[in-house]
Amino acid sequence: QVQLVESGGNLVQPGGSLRLSCAASGSIASISIMGWYRQAPGKQRELVAHITSINKTTYVDSVKGRFTISRDGAKNTVFLQMNSLNPEDTAVYYCYARLRSSGSLSYTDYWGQGTQVTVSS
Repeated sequence: QVQLVESGGNLVQPGGSLRLSCAASGSIASISIMGWYRQAPGKQRELVAHITSINKTTYVDSVKGRFTISRDGAKNTVFLQMNSLNPEDTAVYYCYARLRSSGSLSYTDYWGQGTQVTVSS
């Protein structure tokens, strides 16, 4: 079965940095997009960043210049380097992938379990 597993969430002080990782495993034929969403309590889930199979990146305006998304195609892994964190970045961060599993003719969306990022002094 295809799974996405995140790691790297933690408690960090304002101005600090964290690096999130997400590895996709299972019988995967190809990955179209991998990315990160986040959801704060009482708020809607929002796209933070995503990266395509040709390394085209997209960021929500609030993280531009502070966050960097990257990937390791050989390991089916996506990273999110988060710098200059502020309390507004506090949320559960979810890994996302649109991929085609082995033997499938279509792409399917997959989600990780989420990892907590808390920015507080």
